[in-house]
Order: sequence, then C-alpha cells, then structure tokens
Amino acid sequence: MTENKTYSTERVNLAACLGLAFFGVAMLSLGAILPNLVNAVPEAIGLPKYLSVGIILGTVIFGPIMDRYGYKWLLIISTLIMLAGLLCLAYSVDMTVLIAGIFCVGLGGGILNGETNALVSDIYDDTKRGRKMSVLGACYCIGAMLWTLSCFFITDYKIPLIIFATIMLISVIFFIMTNFPKAKLAEVKEDKPKTKDYTKMLFSPALLLVAFTLFFQSGFEGTSGSYTTSYLTRAGNITESSAILSLTWFTVGMMIGRFALSSFLKKMKDIVVLTIYMIIGAIGVGMIYFFSNSAATVWTAMALIGFGVGATYPVMLSHLGGVFRKLSGSAFSAAIFIALCGQFLGNFLVGKMFNTNSFIFFPIVLVAMIAAILILAPIATAACKRLNNKE
Repeated sequence: MTENKTYSTERVNLAACLGLAFFGVAMLSLGAILPNLVNAVPEAIGLPKYLSVGIILGTVIFGPIMDRYGYKWLLIISTLIMLAGLLCLAYSVDMTVLIAGIFCVGLGGGILNGETNALVSDIYDDTKRGRKMSVLGACYCIGAMLWTLSCFFITDYKIPLIIFATIMLISVIFFIMTNFPKAKLAEVKEDKPKTKDYTKMLFSPALLLVAFTLFFQSGFEGTSGSYTTSYLTRAGNITESSAILSLTWFTVGMMIGRFALSSFLKKMKDIVVLTIYMIIGAIGVGMIYFFSNSAATVWTAMALIGFGVGATYPVMLSHLGGVFRKLSGSAFSAAIFIALCGQFLGNFLVGKMFNTNSFIFFPIVLVAMIAAILILAPIATAACKRLNNKE
C-alpha cells in the first residue's frame, strides 16, 4: 500500500516492530512471573488459560476491524489494553482483577500479533515483504528475551511489569504522532466486500494450505517450547536449571534465524530457504534425541531448533499477504487462528503423552511435524502464486 504516501514506511515499520515485541512480552508474561505470583496468590496457578483465551479472541477480531477501520487506533487501543493488563498484575492480588489483567494481556497481545504482521505485509511490495517480515519476527524474540531477562535479574516481579507498561505508554505517544496507511476499505464506495467474498477467501485453497502449514509450525513451536524441559529432565540426566536455560537458547536461535532470513531471502528462493531452515531444526531434534545427557549439546540443539522454526511464519504470511492484499487483516486473522489451534492441540496431545509416560516418542512427534511442514509449504506457496497470477 504505497500509492498514497501520506506516511513514512520506515516509521510505520518501527511501530509494527514495537507492537510485535510487546506480543513477545505477552506470550511469556506469565512464564517469567508465575512462581512469584503464586506465592502471593496461590489461586493464580490457573491464570494461563485466561491468557490463551485472550490471545485467541484478539486473533479472531483484529482482521475485520483492521480492514475496515485501519491500523492506527487499533494499534493504540490494543497496546493500551495490554498495558492495563500489566498494571493489574503489578498492583493487585485480587484474583478477579488478576484474571481480568491476564485476559487483557492476551487480548491486546493477540491483536498486536495479527495486526503488526498484516501491517508490514501491506506497506511493502513482493520484493521486500518477506525480508521485512523476517526482521519483524525477530522483534518478537527481542521482546520476549528482554522480558525474561528483566524478570531474571529483578527479583520483585512488579518492577518489570511497571517498566514495560511505561515503555508501552511511551510507544503509544509515538503511535499517536505517526501517520499510518488508510484503511483498505475506507475509500471503497462501490464493490465493497460482501459475505460471499469473505466466504470465498476463507475456503480458498491458498489460505487453507498456508493456515495448515502454520498449524503444524505452531504445534511444533508450542510443544518444543512447552515440553522440551520435561523431556530433557526425564529422558536425559541434565539438571532442571540446565533444561530451563535451554529455552533461552531456543529464543536466541529463533532471533538469529529471523535476522539471517532477511539476508538469505535476497539470494535464494524463499521455499528453498524454508526447507534449509526446517532441516536445521530437524538436526536439532535429532541431537536432543540421541545426546540428551549433555547440557552443552542440548543448548546447541535448542538453538538449532529455534533457528529452524524462524522462517515459516515470515515466509508463509508474506505469500498470504501478497494474495489477499484487499482483505489481508481478515486473511491473517483466519490463518493465525488456525495456527493457534495447532499449538493448543499439539500441547494437549503431547501433554497426554507425558501423562502416560510415552514421552520417549516426543522427538518423533516433532520430526513428524517438520515433515508435514516440508510437504505443505511448497504446495501452499504454489497455490498462492497461482491465485496471484489469476488476479
């Protein structure tokens, strides 16, 4: 969307990067503070499900709102919603307020995740979209790492919550002072999308193939992040602290992978890059399966896995944004919702495996998800290209 340059592309891209960094905070918001929060409020152990509900709801609602009403105020409002949630967690020990707070963190984060990806997709053309979305994805990792490191070094969990709420408030001021592209449907007087247009999009093979590629990607990413520590402490002989530290290496690997992706996409076809990334991820899984007794090897393996999962979202969403430019918000909303279903289903099924002491098969499940991505991704990109050529 560069035809009416009433905005700075670089400034808007920076706003999107800030928004996705906040989503990184939202995703790990409870993981870093829950033990301390439970010490103050034992009932807080049940809060994670409200975070998930908020993220799903935010993912579902952002698309149609963004397409019709634009980016700026949705970005501002969603950031303020998340800010309010963080302050609820910081200043209250009342369970009702804590539930409302973590729900707001999830809701604001879910909107920010979808909107920022759609926004960057819209402001860049086909030659730059994939590279810019890879850098955007790295900002998620930066936000997550800054949050977890802050909580690691600051013992009072309330202080990081207040610090990040303050950063969000400053960012809101930046958003207010920034011009954004107009809503895609705002100037359409005739031929506005009808119900049948949305139905056609939702059942488009291109959208469904991208969505189910991301379904397995999110399943892989979610289960590897949630259950690797449990696998390592049960199947290997490394300490719990070493297993937990492996998650930091997972995030570092993903961040490096997404920054590197921008450079790789200048030189190679995106589907080739994606295949290489997933093979690297599979090597990491193999290392965990065969060498789970060595902490150094496990950390290296987790970095490789994180690196490997770094390409799928930027590449797939780049193709999707190129096909459904007019309804990119709604398309991203649908695809990310299906992807989140993959994450929650993966966590549920793998959780059952661990409950029945079948955890030894966990790496095999991860490899199966990688195989599904490698099969679906080329078909999905081909379907997007065919639909683009028709239009």
